Order: sequence, then structure tokens, then C-alpha cells
Amino acid sequence: MFSRQLARRVVLRAPRRWSHTPAGLAGLNSVTEEDLAHFAKILPSSSILSTLSPSPTSSSELEPFNNDWMNKYHGKSTTVLKPRTTREVSEIVKWCNQRKIGIVPQGGNTGLVGGGVPIKDELILSLANMTKIRSFDDVSGILVADAGCILQSLSDYLTPHDHVVPLDLGSKGSCQIGGNVSTNAGGLRLLRYGSLHGSVLGLEVVLPDGTVLDQLTSLRKDNTGYDLKQLFIGAEGTLGIVTGVSILAAPAPHASNNVMLALPKFENVQPLYKEVKRQLSEILSAFEFMDRTVYDLAVKHGQGRALNPQDIDGAECFVLVETSGSNRDHDEQKLNSLLESLMDTEEPLINTGVLATSPAQFSALWAIREGLTEAVSKEGKVYKYDISVPRNKFQEVVDKTREHLRSKDLLHEDAVKYVVGYGHVGDGNLHLNVIAAAYTPEIEAALEPFVYELVASYKGSISAEHGIGMMKTHALQYSKSPTSIEWMKRIKALFDPNGIMNPGKVLP
Repeated sequence: MFSRQLARRVVLRAPRRWSHTPAGLAGLNSVTEEDLAHFAKILPSSSILSTLSPSPTSSSELEPFNNDWMNKYHGKSTTVLKPRTTREVSEIVKWCNQRKIGIVPQGGNTGLVGGGVPIKDELILSLANMTKIRSFDDVSGILVADAGCILQSLSDYLTPHDHVVPLDLGSKGSCQIGGNVSTNAGGLRLLRYGSLHGSVLGLEVVLPDGTVLDQLTSLRKDNTGYDLKQLFIGAEGTLGIVTGVSILAAPAPHASNNVMLALPKFENVQPLYKEVKRQLSEILSAFEFMDRTVYDLAVKHGQGRALNPQDIDGAECFVLVETSGSNRDHDEQKLNSLLESLMDTEEPLINTGVLATSPAQFSALWAIREGLTEAVSKEGKVYKYDISVPRNKFQEVVDKTREHLRSKDLLHEDAVKYVVGYGHVGDGNLHLNVIAAAYTPEIEAALEPFVYELVASYKGSISAEHGIGMMKTHALQYSKSPTSIEWMKRIKALFDPNGIMNPGKVLP
């Protein structure tokens, strides 16, 4: 039996504060009035924000640049520069390299690991004024754009051309394509479109000495030696500043459907995923998992309700399946056949579900999934771990973490209230959330390094899609071997011998 109910969208607020000052900033200089006078020769006054003389800006105007959007990381930069062209970026970086001034490249500042804000008083170089769409070929689907283009703006531009950006994020209204590339953003539909390592065809990058590396190709095939652009995808601005992106846009789907399914036990998730892939194949675009506890919290805090209470009796977890295709009748037939086969077996993999039959209901089901972060933040202070582990270990990771906290006598109303899990089954990305009454040293000590060691035991990743930033530099060893880290350091030293590019981020 399938039912329907609408849900509303929400906004994230997560106020944990963080303080960390790595040795990587040693030897770097602060911006001076002399530097500001030089920047004034490169940029118009409207592109310079600084608390320094001769025309000091109020420090409050720099707050949106110095603080991340979760209000968790806080820098003390005196100066924000907003260049409009690659040439201007090049001249700024060249000067900073000569003067050994640390630079933090900043896009939409929507990251979750402190990668886009200063640790101390580094110069912030904002790409917000670089918003030109340079070209689009509606035959090949290749889009070339400035790094400061907002993801939603690119999507809106492509809509009349019947194409979409192969990336969809909850922050698409403010994140920028250059930042997306620099962090190798994953998003909700990586299952369908793959990672940016595959869809990005070329990059224009300003290197730490000011040299412009122009690899902004629009070729699908180019087998000429080292693929240097891959070094900058996911480097979080530590090797250079991405100023231009060539990306392969995807044909826009003409039919989208989704369904929320209630499962009697977690063990059914793997065989369900296998069956969904088999029957939906080319039209499957998302397969999202959420455990029963986090679903109940979403309902409790007003994120919507996919099913009536009586319909979810005995459900241990839920899955949201989305399809995207070119023929609505064809896609609906495949989806209906899937649902019928799931319900008609002798031992069904699902208890019941809700199928969206209108655009409003489609959005409502997604709102529940997208509202999970807001729901857990309303319940308490949240320790968040964005990890990759084998799909069949999702629940085991949650259960082991819960039992570990119980063994430390921390699982009660005055300490840890809930341990929940949700995420992207299609790409093995689990969001492990530990909801506490308050942030305490005891809870943090119980969780770290336990969670990272648990992830390492599965040969997983401590960061599936959020990156390393300044938050996880100390934990990189749990996902990278000493040899890997050593070669990462050598690459960093080769590109950036003065250590000016996003200092203190990614590398321990």
C-alpha cells in the first residue's frame, strides 16, 4: 500500500566552534598597508575590503568571509580581495608569493570542514566577482565558466538548452563551481553522474607563483601524458587557485520519480539495492538510506512525514529511490513493475512505501532526506562524521559506535542521546551522527580516534565528500598510508615551496 504526504524544506544551523592553529602558518606574513597599496594598483577600490588604512572597512563586513556558514571556524583576516579576471588573480598571487603572505581561496564558503576560511589572518581571495559563462556547446554539452559562477546559476543557464550540471548539492544556491571542483564535491546524484574527476574536462589554474596553467580544454579525449588537472580536483586550494572550469553537462531528464520505502531490517538494504539496480538500471539516479531513529527525528521536528504511523510499524530503516529518464511512460512502467515485484515476493524486502505522483510530492519526499541534518541539530549538539565504508557495514558502524559509547557510560539523556546513520548507499557514503546534550571533552575523547580507527578497519575513508580542510588534518593517517602522505607533501612542496596556498589545510 502506497500513500502520500507533503513536507517542507529547511535551513541548516549548526553552531559548534573550533580552534586550531597548525605549524603550517609559521613563517608567513600578515597583510600590511604597503601590500594594500600594491593591491589597489591591481583592483578597483570596490574589490578591496580591508580593516587597514587608508580607508578601513568595518570588521563586521569581513565577518561573512572570516566565519564558515556553520559558525564553527573563525579566522581573523584583515583583507578580502575580489578579483574579476584571471590576470588579476595572477598578479595578486605573484605578489603574495614574493611577500610570503598566506592566501585562502574562497568560493561560496559553504564547506563543512573549515577549508574555506582563514586559520589566522591570511589574505582571503574571493572568486565571487568571477561569474562569466565563457561558452556552451549544446551539441557536445561542454560548458566553460569562471570559477565564481554559482551552481544554481549554471543550472538555470543550462535549462533552456535542455542540459543540467552533473552535480546537485543542497547548497547550490550559494556554492561556486570552482569551490565544487576544488573540494571534489559529491552531492546527491553521484550515483547517476559520477564524480567531478570524470566530468571535469579541463581547468584554468593560477599556480602559487602567479603562473597561469591553462588546461581549459573542451576535448572529450586527450591522451597526452600526465593529466595535471586531476591534481587540483579535491586539493582544496592548496596547490593553486582554480579560475576557470570546463565541464561536461548532462542531458536534462524529462521524467523524474521518487519513492520512499520502509524496510523491516537493515539486512534488506543490500539485496534491495541490487534488485533496484537490476530493474531500473539506466534511469536510477539516487538510492538514499536513513535509519529508523533519524527518520523519526525528522518527523518529530517537522521535516515531513512520508508514511502514516501505522504503515511504519516494524520498519528498521528507510530508502529513498529516485529515477531520472527521458520517457515518462517508460520510466513509470519500470518503477511500477519494481514496486509490484517487491511487494509480491514470498518474503518481501520492503514493508510498504510512498510513491510521489506530483512535483510537490516529489519535492516533499526529498525534503525529508534533505531535512535530516536540520532535524538532528534541533535535537542536540551533533558530532558529524562523513565517512565511506562498505555498504553492508552502514548499520554495523552505527551500532558499534553506539555500543562503544554505552561501554563508556555516555549513552544517556545527559550525554549522548542518539547515534544515527544516513547517507548515499549508491556510493558507500555514510553520515554518522552522534547527538549529544552538549559538546564535552569526554564524548570527543570517546569518539576520536575510535571512529577513525573503525573506518580504517574497513579500509574506508574518513572523508567521503566533505574534504579534509582544517578539521581532519590530524586524522589523514587513517585513510592515507605514510607513503601516500609523504608524496602528497612532496607535491605540495613542488607546487608551493613557500607554503602560501591555503596554509594549514589538508596536510598534517
